[in-house]
Amino acid sequence: MPELPEVETIRRDLERRIVGRGITAVRIPPDTGKPVPVLKGVDEATFREGVVGARIVALERRGKYLAVRLDTGAFIVVHLRMTGALLHRASDSQPDRFLRAILVLDDGTELRFTDVRKFGGLWLLDDIAEAVATGLGPEPLSEGFTVAVLAQALKGRKTPVKSVLLDQSRIAGIGNIYADEACFAAGIDPRRLGGTITKPRVARLHKAIQDVLLFGVESRGASFRDYHDVEGESGNMQMHVKVFRRTGKPCYECGSIIQRVKLGGRSTHYCPKCQR
Repeated sequence: MPELPEVETIRRDLERRIVGRGITAVRIPPDTGKPVPVLKGVDEATFREGVVGARIVALERRGKYLAVRLDTGAFIVVHLRMTGALLHRASDSQPDRFLRAILVLDDGTELRFTDVRKFGGLWLLDDIAEAVATGLGPEPLSEGFTVAVLAQALKGRKTPVKSVLLDQSRIAGIGNIYADEACFAAGIDPRRLGGTITKPRVARLHKAIQDVLLFGVESRGASFRDYHDVEGESGNMQMHVKVFRRTGKPCYECGSIIQRVKLGGRSTHYCPKCQR
């Protein structure tokens, strides 16, 4: 699933490409197989009426949600879920597979939403927090995400520290990849209970979270399988991970064999020597 770095990469790329562009048409291709609506909480006619003729004024992100701000004050909110992608294409370019929605822009380009597994979707909202982003925790790359905020999120928790990092109500945007990498960078066993993390370790974890997320953005995201940027290109973060999906391989730091366990139904990777 695209996490904060992947969505932020898409946001930055689209910001320089489509801000200022007008939306001239909306196309929703016929759904094949078992129909799953790509538009959430709104019918096609209402969505089309709300966006056609509007101009894109900003690209914003909240956690793993991308929001296209329109000059009408409304937002087109996109969640990619597991396999969604936003592709910026020339209108005469080859059709993309698994196409779910198309926004036609006034410069002859198209913003195409594709989704193999149909878990993602688009909303038309008056407020980015409305319905989809309610209850999200602080942004981990914001000034408001301090060591004290992280300490409060961990305080008294009787669940593994990794589970706390994945809880979007406590910290927005972190998923499986970056939770594993942050725990490794901080030298913390992901199975350790959140409430047992000492103050010095909380500070190390705070720095590790921000460092791995920033590096993920610099690397244009991780493409282990489905993620692609707005041009359909892969990211590079998968070539730099220290533990994620490296089960059975030697740790780069100490040579110990990377282990994998299940935490909350999620595969979790760690070094048994570097992470205590």
